[in-house]
Amino acid sequence: MHYSDPAFFALRRKAEKLLPKVALALLGTSAALALLTPSAHSQTVTRPITVTGKAETDSITVPDAGEARRRIENTAGGVDIVPADEVRDGRANTVKDVLDFVPGVFAQPKYGQEDSRLSIRGSGLSRSFHLRGTRILRDGVPITDADGAGDTMEIDPLAVDYTEIYKGANALQYGASLLGGAVNFVSPTGRSQPGFLLRQELGSFDSLRSQFGAGGAQGNFDYYVTPTYSHSSGYRDHTDQDYTRLNGNVGYRFGDGAETRFYLSAANINQKIPNSVTKSQALASPSWTSPQSFSGNTKRNIEAIRAASKTTFLTDSGEATVGFFAASKTLFHPLSSPGFSTVVDNEEVNGGGFARWTGDTQVAGHRNEMTLGLNYFTGNNHAKSFTNVGGARGSLTADADQTSDTLEVYGENAFYVVPDVALIAGLQGTMARRELDDNFLSNGNQSFERGYNSVNPKFGTRWDFAPHMQAFVNYSWSSEPPPFSELGTTATTTALEQQESRTLELGSRGRHGDLAWDAAIYRAWLHNELQTIQPATGQAVQQNVDNTIHQGIELGGDWVFARNLAATDDSTTLRLAYTYSDFFFDGHPTYGNNDIPGAPRHYLRAELRYAHASGWYAGPNVEWVPQGYYVDNANTLKTDPYLLLGAKAGYDFGNGLKLFLDGRNLLDKTFISNASTTTSATASSALFNPGDGRAVFVGAEYRW
Repeated sequence: MHYSDPAFFALRRKAEKLLPKVALALLGTSAALALLTPSAHSQTVTRPITVTGKAETDSITVPDAGEARRRIENTAGGVDIVPADEVRDGRANTVKDVLDFVPGVFAQPKYGQEDSRLSIRGSGLSRSFHLRGTRILRDGVPITDADGAGDTMEIDPLAVDYTEIYKGANALQYGASLLGGAVNFVSPTGRSQPGFLLRQELGSFDSLRSQFGAGGAQGNFDYYVTPTYSHSSGYRDHTDQDYTRLNGNVGYRFGDGAETRFYLSAANINQKIPNSVTKSQALASPSWTSPQSFSGNTKRNIEAIRAASKTTFLTDSGEATVGFFAASKTLFHPLSSPGFSTVVDNEEVNGGGFARWTGDTQVAGHRNEMTLGLNYFTGNNHAKSFTNVGGARGSLTADADQTSDTLEVYGENAFYVVPDVALIAGLQGTMARRELDDNFLSNGNQSFERGYNSVNPKFGTRWDFAPHMQAFVNYSWSSEPPPFSELGTTATTTALEQQESRTLELGSRGRHGDLAWDAAIYRAWLHNELQTIQPATGQAVQQNVDNTIHQGIELGGDWVFARNLAATDDSTTLRLAYTYSDFFFDGHPTYGNNDIPGAPRHYLRAELRYAHASGWYAGPNVEWVPQGYYVDNANTLKTDPYLLLGAKAGYDFGNGLKLFLDGRNLLDKTFISNASTTTSATASSALFNPGDGRAVFVGAEYRW
């Protein structure tokens, strides 16, 4: 059935009317199973989700990285996990440093830590600022705003124990049904990282980064806290930055079957930002920015504070988690470019709650895993705009309250027809509301309210065909209501439908001896894809694109070879992540089957590392984009291909002290790291942001 068929829309409307009944049915099923099914541990089962009671050294609310990997590999689809050790062995400054070796993920910063593009399987691809289409979570609590938009600036890679990546509808564990899925950054606790930590990084562009950490457990209590500070003058002109962030949590165990954890994070971010430039300017003078960046004092300053709590209860047949969160953020954001100059001044609050039950039971003598959950997010953004007078507020030009509410109900069931084969079915329903109340009436009342409902099923199977080896296939629906950044701020620009997609995915992951792999191939059929187009001059405009295709191949893994080459217990490891992305219009009346702009067709990260038994390691790494990608729907202008060479080296003294040396773009290649998209580009289109030149960073970390 094609998305344009009337029967498709009739079927979807019928499904959406069933959403309230679906919610009640899922909650009722959850209660019935919890009360009536026998204990999973009274039966012979394999790979149970949970057990009643945990060791005193373990956290109940936050599984360690090993347990998290075992859980995430129950997913019949593309998932990954990145332990902190894979990030902290070099400079850990942006989400790109965390996610660069995850196939299917394209993370590219414009400059420094600010405004990184994060796209998974082409999600939010047209967005060159902030992100959408992927839910960002911290300890299972959303960082993205209630309307689905967000950024990664509040995420501190040094304050993360491990990172979970759920691609597409595989993020159903957190209720997300988005093209990009979800990324969950998990904090250390006093049980996972007891003791003290000092870390210092220094390097190119006057970069300085400091971290202190302290954690411990005493009886039922544990705590972890880590403040960090970073400064850089930046590679490009007008990119000075100062980041001060604090992350911490306190946990309390009620015996061996329940635990509550409270989280608090705060950030003070001061980031100067340069304007995008033309391709020729970016490649000829990569450190240059336009004079408007200085005259308009363009920057992005954020003050944010976030509090959350969650409680996990263990039972004989599973675990239940409930939680709440609240966040407040102010944004002062002067912008100035040819034809457009304003000061964005926002005061935003977000909050909500969630509940999730995961059970491992027996049904008709077969193992059965079930997840049921409920999310509610709400937020209000008091959005004001002023004329930009040298980076200060001039006259008021807009004043509105943007209110978002989202209710999600979801469930997933894995039934084991035989011990190694699970049939999986899931269902997610969303009711979302977007309301704008216009407080600036001199240009008319632009208030509006829009509602978006959807029901998204998922079907799949997972086959554990050998120890530590799996194959999977799934077919899923997803939907994405437009955030306010797409809806705009006038009643005449709100005629956007939600983005809808169906995705078929199959793949395999596993480890055999010294070889580990993670492979997936997918094809997604999109309807009403949200596109934000940035004209050569003027403000961004939004549109739906009727039918598009996103398809690709994701290959990741590592191979340990040449053991005992120069000494006992030494090894050489080849690690790589390759992403093939083929995104295109499907019979568009203007663009035909043109490529959708914004991402390279091929993207490769690879590293070769030698590790000596005495504690030192060294090796080169590469980032390779062999073909440039289009920046416009008309497919008239491309970025250039590039190959970047880097290297890392370090030494672990074995007494808590570690040193590292991290060299990037060692051949000082000029390249485009980030580009905006538009309808039709020319040589004079200011869409490009050059990447950093040669840089070297050194660091020391001491734990005791």
